[in-house]
Amino acid sequence: MSIRGAYRELVVLLCVVGSFSAEANNGDQMLGANAIQWGMAGATVGAPQDAAALFYNPAGLADLEIEEVRFDMGFGVINPPREVNGQNSDSDYYFVPAGAAAFKYSEQLRFGVGMAGLAGQGVDVPDAFPGTPGFQAVVTTKQFFRLAPTASYAVTEKLSVGASFNINYQSLALSNSNFDLGQTPVWGYGFTFGLFYRLSERWRFGLSYLTEQDMETVDWNSQQGRFSLDLDQPSRLAFGVGFRPAAGWLIAADITHIAFSDVQDEVDFDTPAGPSVLNFGWDDQTVFAIAVQKEITPRLTLRTGFNYGKSPIDEEDVDTNLGSPAITEEHWSVGLTRQMGKRVYSSFSYVRGFSNEVTSDTAPFNRIKLEQNVFHGQLTYEF
Repeated sequence: MSIRGAYRELVVLLCVVGSFSAEANNGDQMLGANAIQWGMAGATVGAPQDAAALFYNPAGLADLEIEEVRFDMGFGVINPPREVNGQNSDSDYYFVPAGAAAFKYSEQLRFGVGMAGLAGQGVDVPDAFPGTPGFQAVVTTKQFFRLAPTASYAVTEKLSVGASFNINYQSLALSNSNFDLGQTPVWGYGFTFGLFYRLSERWRFGLSYLTEQDMETVDWNSQQGRFSLDLDQPSRLAFGVGFRPAAGWLIAADITHIAFSDVQDEVDFDTPAGPSVLNFGWDDQTVFAIAVQKEITPRLTLRTGFNYGKSPIDEEDVDTNLGSPAITEEHWSVGLTRQMGKRVYSSFSYVRGFSNEVTSDTAPFNRIKLEQNVFHGQLTYEF
């Protein structure tokens, strides 16, 4: 194969690989960072419950009941069975860590910091085109983590504001029979701004804006030369409501707009043969989340929720996203929190992402399919 022919094959394969992600939930964005947020199906902007609220509404730290410090540490295991043209991916389990802490500096001012895996992990399809001779394996890995120092300030008894400076780490890899673009890390940054308003003891409202996260260009050095991909993370605007109709009850609802089209519609891609553009064609996504939580006893709380967001990948874009079946639309969650000691709590959640399938509207009518099982555990200590 000539070098130029190899370049053409790589471009085609990268279009197949899409955005290097398949395990997240709303497009390529996680529903939450830890067990409590996953158990609430991601409805947290207007109903913050732990330090990890800083990832989705920094102002929400002001509503946490903290004497001095609260720590929330946990991890998740994601199981996303998926298919490309009937071929199962061989990688089906991924580990996602998360941790956050909130500190009460004064009655008005609070600080926090959190780190979590918020997107990615990869696909491992042995043959994306089983109807053609030979094997066309698609093997990718994506890791995306965020470190978010945060401050929240109570302007009045009812209104709080907050902001996070996001330090992002992203790592990408691509391997096939002709190319081996190894795991390459890049850094990036962005901001999250939030408002939180306590209308009454029963009603809370939250508003947050995550700016587009500017990531460094990923550069791969290969035997054929240098390849470069510019892949940023999308901005997000969210509004949330928290309602406590009676003692021990909480109803939370969020609506979130994710601007995928700004970063994953057309992506700049440079090869030794020259610059090009990868047309992934992702649409913006509007996500709806609603959850109910009930304190069963003073030591046990149960929760359940539902999350829906139309797939950002439509029929006309299947062919350029065969390695990125981020198409799950409906999620159902359950979770619980158990008080283990005077200051120690444990939380667990399970989320089921219901199977969804999208088929290309043009021959040869390629098909992608995805379902998800997500387990999270969390340990909380406050003093």
